[in-house]
Amino acid sequence: MAGERDLQKLLNGMRPELNPGRYVFTTVEGRVPSGVTPVVTVAEPEGLTVVARQQEADAAGMAYDYVAGWITLRVHSALEAVGLTAAVSRELADAGLSCNVVAGFHHDHLFVPAEDADRAVAVLEDLARRSA
Repeated sequence: MAGERDLQKLLNGMRPELNPGRYVFTTVEGRVPSGVTPVVTVAEPEGLTVVARQQEADAAGMAYDYVAGWITLRVHSALEAVGLTAAVSRELADAGLSCNVVAGFHHDHLFVPAEDADRAVAVLEDLARRSA
């Protein structure tokens, strides 16, 4: 099934959902340690970026300095849709919240400071209401 492309429909139907737990961005050279199940990986020349549950990273002794809440936008967005990332990141920036965006095939995923995750969801829910 093709994803939605219409920006107003995307914003109105995004249904931001906070996933349970706390997540960290870390990097490894080579393999991901045993006991760590990444939710995101990105291959970079400097190493493999890994986003994983904080408790798994802690147990594996992995270093990190950013602890995030993970918000999934439940709307099925088309990868070629225009404006969703810009609108969401602008709204969060206007609220003083950093945001790291990862696009999956079906959904967009936002990583925001863990201590501000509930507020970020509220900001996004307000944006969705205003986009109706």
